[in-house]
Amino acid sequence: MQRTKGQVEAEISKAIVKFEREYMGRGPTGVKTSIVQDMVLVRLTGVLTPAEEHLVKLEGVELIKQVRAKLLESGRSVLNAEIQRLTRCQVLSMHADLSTKTGERVILFTLDTNLEERLR
Repeated sequence: MQRTKGQVEAEISKAIVKFEREYMGRGPTGVKTSIVQDMVLVRLTGVLTPAEEHLVKLEGVELIKQVRAKLLESGRSVLNAEIQRLTRCQVLSMHADLSTKTGERVILFTLDTNLEERLR
């Protein structure tokens, strides 16, 4: 039985939260995954710890962004493998950014297949 788009999105959300807890030390307060054609867009809310929010005020945005980017990069192979397992597509690239104002992180995966079409 083929999974629905919503089921795959929910599986990806669960996997990303698990990754955040294991690699970043804390999970987000919210997560939303959307499959759009050959892209998987994951929006995480509440990713900054209180200590990081305090550091942003003292040290500025760049320090937190650099640390978070390096942590994410160190787990890139784990994330890519999990996305490939869940979508049954090859991951071509991963892009991410963090907003220290809103505490949101956005992760975008591009795939070798139009997954949205395949899940119809």
